[in-house]
Amino acid sequence: MFKDIGVTQVTIPLPFRLNHVNCFIAEGARGWTIIDAGLNNEVSRDIWRPIIEKHDVTDIILTHYHPDHFGYAGSLQQLTNAEVWMSEIDTEAGLTYWEPESINVVNVNYDRCGLPENLSQVLTTDEKSFNAQVKPYPTIQHYLEEGMKIVFGKYEYEVIFTPGHSDGLITLFNKENSILFSTDHILPRISPNISYWFRGNRNPLQSFMTSLGKIKSLEVDCVIPSHGKPFRNANQRIEELLEHHLERIAETYDAIKQPATIYEVNQQLFRNLNVHETRFAVGETLAHLEYLYLNNQCEKFLQDGTWYYQGL
Repeated sequence: MFKDIGVTQVTIPLPFRLNHVNCFIAEGARGWTIIDAGLNNEVSRDIWRPIIEKHDVTDIILTHYHPDHFGYAGSLQQLTNAEVWMSEIDTEAGLTYWEPESINVVNVNYDRCGLPENLSQVLTTDEKSFNAQVKPYPTIQHYLEEGMKIVFGKYEYEVIFTPGHSDGLITLFNKENSILFSTDHILPRISPNISYWFRGNRNPLQSFMTSLGKIKSLEVDCVIPSHGKPFRNANQRIEELLEHHLERIAETYDAIKQPATIYEVNQQLFRNLNVHETRFAVGETLAHLEYLYLNNQCEKFLQDGTWYYQGL
């Protein structure tokens, strides 16, 4: 399939349970274009080195700021002199979220989640560990904007703004052949993590569901995700994702019939997680709680330095 559209998939292993990220390279309008980069580590370096030696890379498109997509971009840019494209919202996030001041904001707020003693520090240490895996930062020369057209391989794709998984996440759609590079917005086997970490969009879950509706209206046939294999019929997967989160919202609501901390709700929703996964779980729990709060389905109050949520 990739040969048919003039695109090469570059799959880079990741040291997590989600054990890979799909990056892509194809001819663009000026030279070769790369979509996403992997973490800044030896694995990414070893995979990209022979590829960039054979191609004149002029542009790097970053779909969002998360380290497995953004992390090696600065190094790739230095090696290729390519210009980097990214949404303005995620440019701001990518260049600030891994810095000590931003991580301190998260740490202060973790202490208000009702976490067991020392867990907030453990989770913050996990987040700090990504600092080395996203540097050097890329220089972003161009902001990706809704409706912008990008030549990638044999076809032209439209930039579609699909916030949720990150505040500035973009996808790429070719209407002629009904092909969507869904990045992390729609994945074939898992729900993308939808988290709120006390920064940025207060209601990422609402944004995610709105973005799913936006893509649903396109009736996409072929989906190329950033994790997992390409699949057909985007709308079927969209329905599954919406149903999953509606169930999660109901479970979250059930967990706050009595006042409960964020961590208490988290324990109801998630089981058997390592530290890295626990950080994502706390963020996702909070996103569901804030969805209920901002939709006037619960109240929240601060008591003895800890937030409690209670259904209405």
